[in-house]
Parts: sequence; C-alpha cells; structure tokens
Amino acid sequence: MRIILITGISGSGKSVGLNALEDAGYFCVDNLPPKLLRQLVATRLEEGADMLAVAMDARSSDSLAGLPADIQQLKSEGHDVKVLFLTAKTESLIARFSETRRSHPLSHRNRPDKNIADQPTLTECILREREMLSPIEGIGHVIDTSGLSANKLRAWIKDMVATERAPLTLLFESFAFKFGVPLDADLVFDVRVLPNPYYDLSLRPFTGRDAPVIAFLDTQAHVAELLTDIRLFIEKWLPAFKNDNRSYLTVAIGCTGGQHRSVYMVERLAQHFGSSERVLLRHRELA
Repeated sequence: MRIILITGISGSGKSVGLNALEDAGYFCVDNLPPKLLRQLVATRLEEGADMLAVAMDARSSDSLAGLPADIQQLKSEGHDVKVLFLTAKTESLIARFSETRRSHPLSHRNRPDKNIADQPTLTECILREREMLSPIEGIGHVIDTSGLSANKLRAWIKDMVATERAPLTLLFESFAFKFGVPLDADLVFDVRVLPNPYYDLSLRPFTGRDAPVIAFLDTQAHVAELLTDIRLFIEKWLPAFKNDNRSYLTVAIGCTGGQHRSVYMVERLAQHFGSSERVLLRHRELA
C-alpha cells in the first residue's frame, strides 16, 4: 500500500495538503491518533485499498513517540510509507491564526478550567509544538509553507505525488534571500555574487525564464563557472544522498529578489539533471 503521513506545525497547511491528496485519489483520514495507524492500514487492506493518506498533529502527541517504530514496521511489511512534514516561520503562523481567529490546539491542553490568565501565548504554543514534533520532522520531507498560497501548496503536493515512486527526486527551488531561506532546503547556494539583470532597466521586467535574461546571463563567465561548480557538487554527492534512502533532495538557489539569477540557475540545473534524474521545479517568488 502507498501511505502518506502528513503532519507538521498547526497552521502550516495540513488541511490543504490532505485535500490535495484526496484529489489525487488517496483515501484520507484527518487527526488519526498514531496508535491506530496500523489498525487502519490493516482495515484498508482488507477492503482492497492501495492508497492511504493520514493527517496527524500535536493533538495526538501522547502517542506520537511510537510513530517512527510503526513506520519502520509498515515498511518492513512491504508498504511504501512517506512522511510529509509541513512547517512555516513563526511570524507566518501567528499571522494565519490572527486572520482566522482560531486558537492554537495546544492553548487549552491540560487546562480543563480554561482560565485565560493561565493559558500559554500563541508563540509559546508554537514553540512547544515544534519541540514535540521535532522527532517526526527528522524522518519526513519538509515543506516550508511560509508565504505560500493555498493553490501553490496544492500544486506542489500534487507534483510530489506524481513522482513518489521514484527512488529519489531532485527538487530545485529558487528564492529571494530578502524573504528568508526556505526551511525545507537540504542544500543552499547563494548566487548574489553574479551580475544582476535587475540593474539593466531593459531586463528588469523579465525573469530568469525569459530569453533576454537568459541571453544576458549566458554571456557571463562567472555565471557559467558557478553553475558548473554547483552541478559538480551535486553530481559528486547525489549517490550518497540516494544511499541514505532519501525520497527528496531539495536544492535551494537564492539571489536578492528571486526573479532573475536564482531562477536562471534553477532552470539550468533542472535541464541538466532532468535527463538522468527525477526532477521537480519550484520558483518561490514567481507568481
């Protein structure tokens, strides 16, 4: 059975992710206590199902400790199990809770009297939840949803589902340093040292996917040199990541605004590795 466990920090988009998996044909269960996972898998197998997606979060923290062992047991039984961990920067999570006016799931935990004066702050709840879920984050593929729209997150998850049978997927992501380094990056390369098309007014409206910017960067010797260095580094270490049984390797390329140089480099790297590896593209700052 193909099993995707979707978990992560409250407010990071687990409901959106679960809906995307349901659209992709998965039988979905939300907020399942981890100790019931193996029982659910057995039940679905008896019903002839072969695709299952389950959302778990800190509301079931008392039984989360045993989840890694359950995952290993399911894998030993021949199931294809992947963990998708959604997270976001604390300021993004605070803004989302403020917009929806929802309380954090941990805000009333073990406080039956619900005395407002004794309740932890939202920031305290988020920090506590990160601590509780850190063992699970280490065994999953992380997606940083800070600044992502619901539509973009759905698209990213559907792209991932389409490549889930590959032994390892190379995920190239462009980003802007001024908006922060993606939390889900495994490797980060800084290309801000390269000539910036932004300062050419004729190139500024374009992106690294457009012919004028591509033609400009193609003529820059340092661009070709840095691109080669990054490519050789990935080629050298990719076998080691495969041997580590990774499902995804996220390579993030950053420039100042995430429009020109980083986009160009990601497109070039994806083009090179696409002939031999399973590749996905993300341009975080592009519409």
